[in-house]
Amino acid sequence: MTHPRPGGLPDRLVADSTFACDVLVVGGGINGAGIARDLAGRGMRVVLAEQDDLGAHTSSSSTKLIHGGLRYLEYYEFALVRKALLEREVLLKSAPHIMWPLRFVMPHDPSMRPAWMIRLGLFLYDHLARREVLPGSTGVDLRTHPVGAPLQERFTRGFVYSDGWVDDARLVVLNALDAQAHGARILTRTRCTAAQRDARGWTATLRSVDGHELVVTARALVNAAGPWAEAFLRGAARPAHNEALVTKSLRLVKGSHIVVPRCFEHDHAYIFQNPDKRIIFAIPYEERFTLIGTTDVELHGDPRDASVGADEIAYLCEQASRYFTNPVHPADVVWSYAGVRPLLDDASGDPSAVTRDYMLESNTQAAPLLSVWGGKITTFRKLAEEAADEIVRMLGESGRLSMRHAWTKGASLPGGDLSAWIGRQRRPDTDFERFVIAAHSRYPWLAAATARRMARAYGSRIAQVLDGVGCQADLGEEIAPGLFEAELRYLRREEWAYTVEDVLWRRTKLGLHFDANQRQCVADWMNQSDERRKVA
Repeated sequence: MTHPRPGGLPDRLVADSTFACDVLVVGGGINGAGIARDLAGRGMRVVLAEQDDLGAHTSSSSTKLIHGGLRYLEYYEFALVRKALLEREVLLKSAPHIMWPLRFVMPHDPSMRPAWMIRLGLFLYDHLARREVLPGSTGVDLRTHPVGAPLQERFTRGFVYSDGWVDDARLVVLNALDAQAHGARILTRTRCTAAQRDARGWTATLRSVDGHELVVTARALVNAAGPWAEAFLRGAARPAHNEALVTKSLRLVKGSHIVVPRCFEHDHAYIFQNPDKRIIFAIPYEERFTLIGTTDVELHGDPRDASVGADEIAYLCEQASRYFTNPVHPADVVWSYAGVRPLLDDASGDPSAVTRDYMLESNTQAAPLLSVWGGKITTFRKLAEEAADEIVRMLGESGRLSMRHAWTKGASLPGGDLSAWIGRQRRPDTDFERFVIAAHSRYPWLAAATARRMARAYGSRIAQVLDGVGCQADLGEEIAPGLFEAELRYLRREEWAYTVEDVLWRRTKLGLHFDANQRQCVADWMNQSDERRKVA
């Protein structure tokens, strides 16, 4: 296997003047990584080019939920909700280390929505799709139940329902790892600067951050550039003749989140209804914190420049403080992030009402082009499956006996198959707890907190992280509390992590737990490692 250099292109590919593949995927967010994985698993030769780090933008800046979208029922998006509900347990079973069930509490505020409407919505939510793992909804007396303790006394009744949680950035990486395991080339920090189309195929120029260029020829191209999907078609993509490549318009909507010290002790999350008819979530996060979000703000300009505004922080604090006994203040915020949702423009006046469903647009006026418009993280696998089906159809490969059909529905993501550690897998949540016990038994010299964190991040791939490590001394230097050289080397070698941000905020969330000096120690190690690689 050829591993990429910090510049993005593997050494062998830099030496090649051209590289031929079946499909070039532009964009390394969750949709691009999912499509690359599905296509590679069907036997296609795939190259994925991502201009930054995997999931560096929208796909690592979500509310981190695997959910059907309860509020979408109010907009009559029953098909979208059902599709998402069907995917929840498929995803939970595929990677129980980075996804797990989560119960949500909705305090009832009669001034927002009547109780009968909420009960009806939850009934639909429970029954639009079959559930095997997730329990159904129920009413709760907030005066006596522990979930009522952090709330103001005026909230006396509520409703509890199920959805799921996901480490979104790691979900992207796992899809890329699986794509690579099936033969795909994953090129990070590599921009597609030009893609010329003709009747026979695409000829694309890929430029890495260190200036190296590679020409890739592809039979088909997938535009999965997320917030840049429309800009890619208007700029880098060049038509064969005079055909129009741009037929859809994106609406960029910024969603901001804040992280504050833990607001409650239990393991449930909250969904709060706001006077503006929007909702926000308050979710247990990284054990010591609470994640609160999100906003819906129209964005004009480059998605790279998206940041959390002071008005958004004030809004999230104000709405959370309407429910919690202890108010949330802007001064409490320890971290914030903003993601840009690339929503298909449906001319809706309210950003919150813009559909979260996706559209796959096929163009066969010359070599096949598939553009991905919109989408949400919960439905990424289904989107990828449908995209792969369409690529196979457009390339005329559906009759090939050697070509695999749809395969991801029952497949585990890397690290998600725990059977070698725990035997037969039963339920995602309990399976993970059994795995933590097994990991601690295998590595008794590893601190319990570190073992659990690594089990969460890597699942059964913890054996690869700790390959050749027989005792704590073999981990190398402890660069920051609980973070050793062995893990950093693994992240660089196997998971395309080149910067301190890649490590502390995407591959892990250790940036929240380290102080400024400790974060700087990690940055220094990454920089020194980069220099050593250049010298070598």
